[in-house]
This record gives sequence, structure tokens and C-alpha cells, in this order.
Amino acid sequence: MQNTDTMLDQAELRSLADPSSRKNLILLIQLRWIAVLGQLATIAVAQFGLGVTLPLEAMASVVLALVALNLGTLLWLRQRPEIDDRVLFGSLIFDVLALSAQLYLSGGDANPFVFLYLLQVTLAAVLLRTAPAWTVAGLAGAAAALLTVINQPLRLPDGRYDLFSLHIVGALICFLLDAGLLVVFVTRINRNLRERDAHLAALRQHAVEEDHIVRMGLLASGAAHELGTPLSSLSVILGDWRHMPDLADDPDLLADIGEMQAAVDRCKSILSGILLSAGEARGDAPSITTVNAFLDGLVADWRRARPTADLRYDNRFGDDVKIISDTALKQIVFNVLDNAFDVSPARITLAAERRDNRLVLRIADTGPGFAPQMLEKFGKPYQSSKGKAGGGLGLFLVVNVVRKLGGTVTAENGSDHGATVTIELPLDRLAPLEVS
Repeated sequence: MQNTDTMLDQAELRSLADPSSRKNLILLIQLRWIAVLGQLATIAVAQFGLGVTLPLEAMASVVLALVALNLGTLLWLRQRPEIDDRVLFGSLIFDVLALSAQLYLSGGDANPFVFLYLLQVTLAAVLLRTAPAWTVAGLAGAAAALLTVINQPLRLPDGRYDLFSLHIVGALICFLLDAGLLVVFVTRINRNLRERDAHLAALRQHAVEEDHIVRMGLLASGAAHELGTPLSSLSVILGDWRHMPDLADDPDLLADIGEMQAAVDRCKSILSGILLSAGEARGDAPSITTVNAFLDGLVADWRRARPTADLRYDNRFGDDVKIISDTALKQIVFNVLDNAFDVSPARITLAAERRDNRLVLRIADTGPGFAPQMLEKFGKPYQSSKGKAGGGLGLFLVVNVVRKLGGTVTAENGSDHGATVTIELPLDRLAPLEVS
């Protein structure tokens, strides 16, 4: 059978993935394509427009290396959904070496495009941590210094151009390129970093909520132990009352005793579920059922606990599939139904359907609906309209349990009145693992 805890851990690990490094690597790939086009254009203008003799084969090899790196990185990214800063560091080192090779072949420090090193150093300072950024800056500085003594001088047509004027024009073009590319790419990188910060803030909030749930679970487990004995005593007393002659002859009192017994039985069932979830019950492996059987049983149990409620059950799931009977899932649906019953005892609707590979449950009521501030903070703890101290935990637990199962919970108000809570769950997360 499928291990639910393992599935939840994998889901949590997927949610922890930080996409900013991947997005920034894609930006570097785009910048490298621009570099390839820019180098081809510059080589063509210098060689065929200005008549400058360049080592075309060697310079073309560097361009092809950049193209190969881009294509290889794109193929590699398809296999690797997550990357770290070492990949960005390696990419920037390669770009510094490629630029150094092209400058070496085209005049060294006399080439006005030597200032493109500043673009790469700036990107390293924005993208990398302190030590890798200084490494890129040191490599760029060393390469620029080395190019002052080791390079292949440009061979210009004799007396055809003023070298100083050409250098000034080239420096202006290099400045415009640097400025434009820095504005475009640093702006986009900063946007990625802001998204990363928001992602980290969400993770911190989830960690706080997880800690809150753990503490609540410990308290609930302790309360379950403490309440077990008095509930058993109440059940025995109610059983004795049924056989007392003075009470057995009164149908109204017997009906009240029956309702009290049903309430006690439900409390005992809830406590058993708490202990089972905490791993303290005598139970064995979770049982396997089907979607329709699970929903039918859930509705029957809730109706027995709420005999005065008008619950309209509409099951349109279709072809049945096997799932693991999950006590936590049953309890969260109970929580939503109980909330609906508190505000709308006259009419509640539970509709079930299948959308692709997801189970969709909609619980609707005819009450006053959610207050705007509750919808805005839906799923946060202590958001309640009942005015009870410590209230507002039911929907908080619903949202977090469903999230653990890989699903989503949404809430909305009707156009005139009433509210609808929609729970969507992936069936593959509820299904048992087939053992061959």
C-alpha cells in the first residue's frame, strides 16, 4: 500500500523548490544569444565593411562554442527542474573566457569592446554570492590586464581610417550596449529575486503553520486520552437509562437518550480518529475503499450525527476508483459541513464530481456567506464569525490537510446569499499503490 507520509514529504520538497536560479540561467542564455548575434554583426562589419583582417576561423570557433553551450544548457534544463548557483557561476566564467578569447583575437586592450567585462561583473554581483562574484570579477580583471601584453593586433588598411575616431565610435557603441543590456537584464533579475523573496516568505509562513498544526495535534492527542474515560462513562450511564422502567416508558425521553447516545458515539469516533492519526490506536494499515463508498459512508455518518439537518447529496463522480480510506479527509469534510450547518441548518448541498483526475467536492449553504475579511484571509487561523475564543481553526485545518494531500480549497459567496467551499483533490494521491 502507498505510504501517505512519504507522498506528503515529496510534495513538500517540490513546494520548496526555488525557481529563481532557473529563471536567471534562462536570462543568461538569452544574453548569450544576443552576444552571438552581436559578435557576428561586429565581425561582419569589421571584416567586410571596414576592411579589417580578422582570424575568422578562430573567432567563428568561439561563436560556435557559445552556440553549443546554449543548446547544451537548454537540453540539460529539460532534465533538471532545479539548479543551484554553481551553474550560474560556471556560465558566467565561460562567458568571461569566451569574451577574452574574442578580444585576444581582435586587438586585446585596444579593442573598445573590452568594457563588456563590466556587464559580466555586474551580473555576477547581482546573481552570485560574495565569494563567487569576486572570483568572476578577479578573472575578468586578470584577463583584461593580460590582454594588454598578450593579443593579436588588428591589421587595418593603411591610411584609410583614423584609429582614434574608430576607437571612440566603438567605445560609444560598447557603452550603449552595456547600458541597455544592464537595464533590461538587471531589471528582470531583480524581478526574479523579488519572486524568490516572496517564495521564501511563503515557505516561512508555511513553516509557522506546520508548527501550529503540530502543537495542536499534541494538544488534541492529549485531550483525546483525557476525554476517553468520561465519554465511556457517559455511554454506560445512557445505556443504563434505557433500561430504567421510569424512563423506558417515556418515548420522548427515550428519543432524547438516543440522540445523546449518538452524540457520545460521534465524540468517541472523533477521538479514535485523533488517536489513529497520532499512531496510538490499535489499528493496522488504513483500509482500502472506493470514492463512492467513501462519500456515501461519510454522508450517512454525518446525517446520523445531525438528524435535523437538510443535507442534499448529489454524487456525479461516475466510474468508481479505489482510494485509501483517510480519517483526516473525512474529518475535514465534516468540518466544512458542520460550519455550513451552523449558519444554514435548513439546507446544505454536498456535490461530488470528477474533473480530469481530480475529485471535486462542493459544499454550499444558504446562510449569510463569508465576511469580506474572512475571504481575504481564508485558511488563516483564528478567522471566525462565531465570536468564540480560539475559534476559526476548522477551515485552517481543512486548508492545510488538503494542501498536504496535494489539493486546493477555495471559498466564494453566492450572488444573493450563501457560500460555497470547493475542495479539489488529486485522485493519484488518494489511490493505493498497486503491488505487482
